[in-house]
Amino acid sequence: MAEVVQDYIQSIQKYSALSFEAEQELAKRWRDNRDERAYRQLMQSYLRLVVKVAMSYRGYGLPLEELVQEGNIGLMQGINRFEPDRGFRLSTYAMWWIKAHIQEYILNNWSMVKIGTSSTQKKLFFNLRRLKAEMLGEDSIHLTPDVIKQIATKLNVSENDVIGMDQRLRHGNESLNAPVGGDEDAQEMQDFLVDHRPSQEELYSRKQIAGQRKGQLMDALSKLDERERAIFVARHLTDSEDIPTLEELSGQYGVSRERVRQLEERAYRKVQGFLQPAVLH
Repeated sequence: MAEVVQDYIQSIQKYSALSFEAEQELAKRWRDNRDERAYRQLMQSYLRLVVKVAMSYRGYGLPLEELVQEGNIGLMQGINRFEPDRGFRLSTYAMWWIKAHIQEYILNNWSMVKIGTSSTQKKLFFNLRRLKAEMLGEDSIHLTPDVIKQIATKLNVSENDVIGMDQRLRHGNESLNAPVGGDEDAQEMQDFLVDHRPSQEELYSRKQIAGQRKGQLMDALSKLDERERAIFVARHLTDSEDIPTLEELSGQYGVSRERVRQLEERAYRKVQGFLQPAVLH
């Protein structure tokens, strides 16, 4: 780890975590009065969270300090958009923004030729190598048809999407001017590329819809009781590798696995009732 990062991590250790009550008070002071001191305290209390998230993305060959910087920008966005009256911890809400900014930075800088930013491509980019290693081993190179099918099912994407992203991750940067074939008049690789990217209008429309859906979801979650909300977030709004089992949640809340399942199902039905159908699908 670079010395500058070590120094930074050491310097933020002095900032302690905030209680829920203190966090609520500071968030309201920032929202209502734009109190800069309150804003700084909120930022400082979650700088260590940003570093923790950034370190989980170290396997993409980008400097950790850059990932931390992008994560801090995400944290700033989260604080600016946080609604303390909804009853959430800032960490739950800001985590989405931190990860989104780090992932977007990785996608834009991992390769000279940018990887697309559709939900399918993001899902594959950030999960394919892990799943491939789990199923075939760390030194695996080529995917077998059976593993391709398993990964496509697990991530809910097409097998062609899996194959395409695997080829991209294995080959890295290749010149678009590289000749295809051995003839003098061979065409270049770029001659076979098709631009499937959405237009600026489509991107703007998607962003607007995503913002509306996120707001609807936050509003729906605020109407659940505390335990229902926590279970729903843990089971449905957590990265796939971090989703707790029913057994783990039953130990956390001191109830049976079946009771946790019932609470999860009840919370899901409630959220469905509060949202437009498209939000959960």
